[in-house]
Amino acid sequence: MAREVVQAAFFATTAAASAFTLASQVPNLFSNLFSQAALSAAFVPVFTELLTKGRKREAFRLATTLFWVILIALGALTLLWLGVADLAAPLLTGSGGISNPLTAGLSRVLFPVVLLLSLTGLLVGILQSYDEFTIPAIAPAVWNLVILVGLIALYPRFHGEQQIYAYAVAWLAATVVQFLMVAAALRRVEFRLSFAFDWRDPRVKQVLILFLPVTMSIGIINLDIFLNAWLGSLVPPPAGTHAPAAINNAFRIYMLPQGIFSVAVATVLFPTLSRLAARKNANGMRRAIGNGMRQINLLLIPSAALMLVLATPITRLIYQHGRFGPYSTHLVSIALFWFAVSLPFSGINLLLTRTFFALQRPWIPTKLAALNLVVDVIVSLALYKPLGIAGLVIGTAAANIVMTWLQLRRLRMGFNGHLELGQTLMMTTRILVATAIMAAVAWSVWAGLDHLLGRALAAQAVAVGVALLVACALYARLVLTMRVPEARQIQQLISRRLRRP
Repeated sequence: MAREVVQAAFFATTAAASAFTLASQVPNLFSNLFSQAALSAAFVPVFTELLTKGRKREAFRLATTLFWVILIALGALTLLWLGVADLAAPLLTGSGGISNPLTAGLSRVLFPVVLLLSLTGLLVGILQSYDEFTIPAIAPAVWNLVILVGLIALYPRFHGEQQIYAYAVAWLAATVVQFLMVAAALRRVEFRLSFAFDWRDPRVKQVLILFLPVTMSIGIINLDIFLNAWLGSLVPPPAGTHAPAAINNAFRIYMLPQGIFSVAVATVLFPTLSRLAARKNANGMRRAIGNGMRQINLLLIPSAALMLVLATPITRLIYQHGRFGPYSTHLVSIALFWFAVSLPFSGINLLLTRTFFALQRPWIPTKLAALNLVVDVIVSLALYKPLGIAGLVIGTAAANIVMTWLQLRRLRMGFNGHLELGQTLMMTTRILVATAIMAAVAWSVWAGLDHLLGRALAAQAVAVGVALLVACALYARLVLTMRVPEARQIQQLISRRLRRP
């Protein structure tokens, strides 16, 4: 978030910022297609199965072979993109007045990130299979810190629109640092990379067979982000020039609770679900899935409500500095409002998709994700002209709601109708009641303090900060009073942590 505050102060939602957003969407899309979550989701179940059966040497040979496959294949793809970036840029920029040469140049700087993140994703999968989550969790924070420092250091060395290159170069350097951190952490599991390349290993084929539907599923889901940015460039000027950057800025706020809560729950549960699936423990999987869904609802429903009622104050506090003015705040807050609607559904989707991957049934979420994309495109195309940015994000929200329903329906069939949905619905109802009370109090506290203190930066921080603190404290008391078991789990976890010497 600190990174986004600084880059927004430097670039706001200008045409240069939108060019960076569009240029970064290409490597981001490829990264999700060929690496990170997709690779980890295909690799972890097979790797974990080998470790569970005591076949450590085979597991490490599999990981080593995949490392070299990624290096060769995506190294070649990176070189190809460097040659065709000028031809691809006009397809990205649309008619919103965004520079094609700038977009192409930025994409060339950013595209090597695909290779680096792919290798990082494989190594993170190895660590997660050993329940090593610390370094993979810290590395993205360091990545953001390196970008922040690099942006501030490099910004004065460029001029005019070219200053956005400071952000791109810092992004690439930070990705190198992240890869090195994760690679160094492999010493904890005694993994050593060798030059072995066993293409005929049947486990390699198994991972690649799983990888195809997994990458299609995750790629289709992440294509939604790409579509939002691209369709944003088609919104008539002046909003079209600002739309890709504005949607991206809102998405960053939206991803804060998503990354802290739902990604964390899904990431930690994924190896557990993979082990339970390998042991064919259906009851254990049902309990883990049900508990995971309720934890996500407990944390994301109130987060979504706070973003709904405080969309403009939060956006103003975080971004409205430097070149980032009231018009940019207005556009970002519109997008944030509608992103908030989809937040709990997106969190549940992540967990359920990982569940299908753990079961090594990746084609199911792939087919559902394709339908999800169709819903998104239809709604977005129908609404982006009359509603602008709001129409695009409403498409995302509608698609996430449909995807949640379809995944729950299909997974429930696979578990013979037993998925603890009754208990989840009962607890979610209590969560919704507590959230409604909390949201009303949050808005009232903010409105009162905003009227009393004014709009200076310190006053905004106090008004928004106090409103959030009061709301969270009230919500915690309400869900504990309503006897939501998942709230008690969190309370007990915090208590144990505090009691540790």
